[in-house]
Amino acid sequence: MGSIIRIPRSLQRRIEDAAHAFLYPQNGRTVDFMQPLHEEALICANSVSWQIFKNPIALFVGGVAAVILELAEPAVRTGVWEHSRFRQDPIGRIQRTGLAAMITVYGPRSVAEPMIAGVCRMHAAVRGETVAGRPYSAQDPALLTWVQTTAIYGIAQAYSRYVTVLSPDEFDALYRESAPASRLYGAHGAPTSANETEILFESMRGRLEASPIVVDFLRIMSEKMALPSPLQWLQPVLVRAAVEIVPAWIRERLGLSEAYALAPHERWLVRRAGSLSNRIVLAESPPARACRRLGLSMNHLYARP
Repeated sequence: MGSIIRIPRSLQRRIEDAAHAFLYPQNGRTVDFMQPLHEEALICANSVSWQIFKNPIALFVGGVAAVILELAEPAVRTGVWEHSRFRQDPIGRIQRTGLAAMITVYGPRSVAEPMIAGVCRMHAAVRGETVAGRPYSAQDPALLTWVQTTAIYGIAQAYSRYVTVLSPDEFDALYRESAPASRLYGAHGAPTSANETEILFESMRGRLEASPIVVDFLRIMSEKMALPSPLQWLQPVLVRAAVEIVPAWIRERLGLSEAYALAPHERWLVRRAGSLSNRIVLAESPPARACRRLGLSMNHLYARP
């Protein structure tokens, strides 16, 4: 993992402020990850999940890859595009999704479980027909399983590709750890191993399809700046890094050509950013505050070998 990187206090403050502004936009929800003291999260602090979800590069790249995979499924695509504010407020949607992920992994149970229940209530109102006339419901366990699985797949692949290589056991642990929360979201068939995930992806070969919406999403994420201003030049590179971790057969089916490929120096840059961000402790971030809630050092997730 490498040693913790100490940076000048002024730079540390700027990074902390930028991270806080991204996670908690104006008039948005705020969550105190330090309260209630000693209350456990849905996933334990010594988990692979706690190690991986702390990394902002893996979160961003993995999150974009997950949305690409979600939009490849026509029912999920229609639900997201027609029943959410993604087109009007894409960055806000990304921020809300990021906060939900932080609460699911690091939040105390008394906050995480009601938050998930609220998401499920919102899903209850989302139903309709795809362009092809196929009826769908956002409460469909199969669709929820695809959404939850692609989220875990995205961040796992992003972390292993651009931060630190994960072992087969670590991949399996990540899926296993996420399964209880996935079931709370309604994804009762969520895979509990990398092998089960591969089987699910294979089962989707007849359902995933190209759409201009996928291309539109990638354009939005390359042009609408979500990162702090000093890092905005990196955002289009991270979007292409997300395309690169989508399975090759799905990229081909979606028509994601070589135009989305990373140049060798860009790939090095993403890996460098992922490695460095894994060694900078953000004292006010959800992972660090969650550690302190449980009586652990805020360096707990960074100081392990």
